Amino acid sequence: MRRLLAMIVALAAVAASCPARADGDAAAGKTVFKKCAACHTTEPTNRVGPTLSGIVGRPVASVADFKYSKAMVAFSDGGKVWSEAELSDYLVAPRSLVKGTSMAFAGLKKPEDIANLIAFLKDPTAAP
Repeated sequence: MRRLLAMIVALAAVAASCPARADGDAAAGKTVFKKCAACHTTEPTNRVGPTLSGIVGRPVASVADFKYSKAMVAFSDGGKVWSEAELSDYLVAPRSLVKGTSMAFAGLKKPEDIANLIAFLKDPTAAP
């Protein structure tokens, strides 16, 4: 129960930083992306995880040639889209938000890392 409460507090802290998301630093986000690069790419090809090319604004679980977990497909129900806010919530604790996801990544704890990563994902070519 304490863990759940701590996670809710952490998610609330990230949600409270919403305006900061728009101001993320794509160059710093490129560095944060190294934590993702073992499984994902910003090129239009899949690895162990689906391509993150064009993820901001894309419907959840929608890369046609990628086999998503049942949990991620269920999470996509209702036409959910990877908005900046949805990504921010997910990146804090992917396995907590999408129970049963096959993504093993534990999450990003610093709101500035999340903001920077999202800035990079919005335009990977803008980061030197």
